Amino acid sequence: MTARWLVIGLGNPGSEYEKTRHNIGQLLLAELSGGAKFSAHKSRMEICEVRAGENTLVLAKSRGYMNETGGPAKSLADFYKIPLEQIIVAHDELDLPFNALRLKVGGGDNGHNGLKSLTSSLGGADYYRIRMGIGRPQGEQDPADFVLKQFASGEKKELPEFITRCADAVLALVAEGLDKAQTTFNN
Repeated sequence: MTARWLVIGLGNPGSEYEKTRHNIGQLLLAELSGGAKFSAHKSRMEICEVRAGENTLVLAKSRGYMNETGGPAKSLADFYKIPLEQIIVAHDELDLPFNALRLKVGGGDNGHNGLKSLTSSLGGADYYRIRMGIGRPQGEQDPADFVLKQFASGEKKELPEFITRCADAVLALVAEGLDKAQTTFNN
């Protein structure tokens, strides 16, 4: 059955955040877009539509800061009439080591302000999540500072393969469902 899915890549706008750990969800959108251009939408999101088999993916990134993503995401979901169970959110995950991937549905926000904003605005937490591991900072570094830093040189070498694997996980989730995608991609 043909369906339209909303894929939200969490991140912050602007070149200073573009290649930071906190924007890994938007790096995933770039991979899924295949180089197609994103354009402004009245929802205050930038969007790009791509085909995924019989389905359409509406790739979306906020033009505002991560902690304000919920309102624009809700507006976009309403515009396309996309139900909560066809929304996928890709985000950075401190509690997973770098290069680890977990797919799930629902759950808490674990202090992630982007997820908190989405859950509040969407009226529930039962959307799919692509949890992209970025690891925790070493020593005494504040996690809030850590997520806004660029990846270390060793991580940058592994990042393209990790992003491709995460994109494949999104496509598998849409085509084959959560159970099969989890079996294949959760590591």
